[in-house]
Amino acid sequence: MTTFEELKRRGLLAQLTDEKEIEELVNAGKATFYIGFDPTADSLHVGHFMALCLMKRLQMAGNKPIVLIGGGTAMIGDPSGKTDMRKMMTPETIQHNVDCFKKQMSRFIDFSDDKAIVVNNADWLMNLNYIELLRDVGAHFSVNRMLSHECYKQRMERGLTFLEFNYMIMQSYDFLELFQKYGCNMQFGGDDQWANMLGGTELIRRKLGKDAYAMTITLLLNSEGKKMGKTEKGAVWLDAEKTSPYDFFQYWRNVADADVIKCLKMLTFVPVEEIEEMEKNMEGAEFNKAKELLAYELTKLVHGTEEADKAKEASKSLFGGSGSNENMPTVEIESSELNDGTIGLLNLVVKAGLAPSVSEARRLVQQGGITVNDEKMTDQRAQIKIDGDVIVRKGKKAFKKVIVK
Repeated sequence: MTTFEELKRRGLLAQLTDEKEIEELVNAGKATFYIGFDPTADSLHVGHFMALCLMKRLQMAGNKPIVLIGGGTAMIGDPSGKTDMRKMMTPETIQHNVDCFKKQMSRFIDFSDDKAIVVNNADWLMNLNYIELLRDVGAHFSVNRMLSHECYKQRMERGLTFLEFNYMIMQSYDFLELFQKYGCNMQFGGDDQWANMLGGTELIRRKLGKDAYAMTITLLLNSEGKKMGKTEKGAVWLDAEKTSPYDFFQYWRNVADADVIKCLKMLTFVPVEEIEEMEKNMEGAEFNKAKELLAYELTKLVHGTEEADKAKEASKSLFGGSGSNENMPTVEIESSELNDGTIGLLNLVVKAGLAPSVSEARRLVQQGGITVNDEKMTDQRAQIKIDGDVIVRKGKKAFKKVIVK
């Protein structure tokens, strides 16, 4: 099975401008491709996960990734898929986020010996001469055509600033710069980026003529991928300080039944033949096995084997398996907070981080959503004795081990 065939079987490819040429380049390991990441936070999250896994997969086949950090475009903000204008960031904040991204990406991509490179579009965008840009690049763009794209239609209804209107030109210029400076012949992006990507491909061909040939591919999951990593508490981050390895594991352990095979195909390096065989018998307990495999493989990829093993053991312990509670998420409370070795149930729930306030903790107890050491709590005035480890659980998925310092 060729690399391109595998990408298709895993459901990763949606739209392509030049399928035959793309297939030949990818299979021969001759694609120099880029994917852009806007540094709007100091950590990547699981919405970026598919792009990172794709880059790793293509690099393993001999192709060269270019990680484009949008330090320049982040100063503007992409209107694609947005209903409001993105907040401005300072150059210092952007640079800090760029540094954090580079560190996290090293878990996925091999940057040694020029096998991959990281570039920041601030290096060329921040020094552009506006008049020269208008003459050299702007002349190749039709305003009527730009406004026909869905990404601008949505924003036109609520107000599109001229600042944001320039985003397509900036992204297109990125591809031109990467093509000329690094021989980048392919770009990947989400389906909401299709218009911007086509702009880059067309700019190269119009400006440099028939000898210049660049291609675009969009990723099937990206419209859904924007939903990935969003929970009631916010994003699921790749940074262990923001989302613990255990919580990361549990996020994937609890994906919907309908999504588990899709996620295994798109995000893991489990052989696609093995996943397709699993798919034939997906019912009952098989869903749980598949989810545990998904959670383990992705936690291992992001946080390493040791943390993945710990998270798996903690999950088994919680859900009735044979695992140890040694690796459960833990909260420590001071002995001074106890009264004769006990603490009020509502305070315990808040201290464990399972409710933001006493009133919310009271509501959870009233609804039967709190258990302590596997006993459902019904008395909101109950005093809980902290003698050894105490396991507090909210619902079926959220829990903490509470110990006394």
